[in-house]
Amino acid sequence: MDSMIDLKALMVEREDCDAGTVQQLRNGLAQGGTQYRTLREVADLLKKKLESATGAAAKRVHLKLGITQFFLGHLGDAVEQLRQAEGALAGFYLGRALASKQEYDEALKAFEKAEKAGYTASQVNLQKVGIYRQKGDMAHARSLLGKLEDLASHNAEYHFQIASINLSEGERSTAITHLERAVALDPAHTGALFQLGHANDLAGNDDEAISYYERCINHPPVHVGALVNLGVLYEDNDNYDKAEECFRKVLAANPSDDQARLFLKDAHASLTMYYNPEEEHAFNRFSQVLEIPVTDFELSVRSRNCLKKMNIRTLGDLTRVTEQQLLSSKNFGETSLGEIKEMMSAKGLRLGQSLEDGAQLDSRFRPKQPISEQEQAVLSKPIADLNLSVRARKCMNRLGLNSLGDVVQRSADELLESKNFGMTSLNEVREKLAQFGLSLRGD
Repeated sequence: MDSMIDLKALMVEREDCDAGTVQQLRNGLAQGGTQYRTLREVADLLKKKLESATGAAAKRVHLKLGITQFFLGHLGDAVEQLRQAEGALAGFYLGRALASKQEYDEALKAFEKAEKAGYTASQVNLQKVGIYRQKGDMAHARSLLGKLEDLASHNAEYHFQIASINLSEGERSTAITHLERAVALDPAHTGALFQLGHANDLAGNDDEAISYYERCINHPPVHVGALVNLGVLYEDNDNYDKAEECFRKVLAANPSDDQARLFLKDAHASLTMYYNPEEEHAFNRFSQVLEIPVTDFELSVRSRNCLKKMNIRTLGDLTRVTEQQLLSSKNFGETSLGEIKEMMSAKGLRLGQSLEDGAQLDSRFRPKQPISEQEQAVLSKPIADLNLSVRARKCMNRLGLNSLGDVVQRSADELLESKNFGMTSLNEVREKLAQFGLSLRGD
C-alpha cells in the first residue's frame, strides 16, 4: 500500500506551488482516511503563515490557501484568496471557483487571464466550454469543443464536456459512453462520477448509483448533490446511519439547507424503527386484497355501471366510500348495496373502513364530470414533467404512478404512507402540481 502523502509538507513547508503540487494534493485527498481533516489543518496553518508574510511570499501563501479552500469546498474563501495571488495557476483556479459559484462572466475573465499568464490553452478552453454550456450558448460551446478534438485520446475533461452537452440535448446513451470514457481516463473525475451516479439513479440501478456517488465524494471538493442523492439511496436501502452521515455533511457545508435538515431528521428517526417481517407479510396480503378490481366479481349490470360512473375500480376504493355515498348515486338502490356489502364481507372488508380514522368523504367517487381535451392532455403528461427531486421521484416509481392523472388520484395520506416519503416531498409534489393547476385528491 502506498504511504500517505504528507499534505502539510506539500502545502505548508514546500515553498513552490504549481500544477504538479495540485495533482499531488488531489492524489493525497483520494487516499481518504484523515487526509481531509489534515487539509483543514493546512488551511489554519496557512492563515497563520499569512499573518507575517509580505510581498511575493504573501502572494504564494494566498495561492496555496486559495487552492486549499477550493478543495475544501469553501468557494467564497477560495475566490478571496486567489484574487490576491498571481500567476497562471491562480487565474485558473479562480476561474474554476467562480464558475462553481455560477459567476460565469467573472470566471471567463479569470480564465482569459490564466491563459495570458501561460496556463495550457486547451485546459482553459475546456473550462470555457463548460461555462458557455451553463449559459445556454450551445453553439459557442460546440464550436470551441470542435477545435479540441486532438484531446479525445487522453483527456477526461474533453469527454466530460461532450457528455454534458449531449445530456443537455437529451442524447443520454451517447453521453454515458463519453462519461465512462472520462472515468476510464481519470478515475477521480468528480463531474463524470456524479453524472454516472445520477444516470444509474434515474434508471433505478441503486447499487451502481451508490458506487459512483461513493467514488465521487471520495475526491474533494465534495459534490453536495452527490451527498444528498447518496443519502436518499442509503435510506432506500435501509442504511440509515450512512444516510444520516451524508445529510450531516450537507448541513456542515450549508447550515441553512432546510431540506437536508428534514432529511437528516427522517434518517435519524429511522434508526429507532424496527422491522417486523410478520407484520409486513400481513400488510402486503391486505394490500393485495385492496387492489382486487371490482370487475373480478359477478355483479349485476346496474351495480357494475354505478361503480364505473363513480370511478370505483378496486375493493380499496370501496373502503373509502360510505353506504350513503353509494345510495346517493343515480340508479343505485338497496339491492345493489346489499350485493356490494356481501362481496366486501367475503373478503373481510366493509364499506367506509378506511374512513373510520376521521378521513373526509372523498369527492373522487362522485359521478365523473366531463373534462375537456386540454384538461385530459394535462392529466396525460408524464411524471417526469414535474421535475421532482430524487426522493419524491423514487416514491412515485414505487407507487407505480406514471402520469399527472395517476398522481392526482392519490391523497396526501396515501403518499405519506410510502417509504421515505415525508412532508418535504409532499409539499414538493403539491407545489409542482399547482403549476399545472392540479392538486392531490382531497386537497
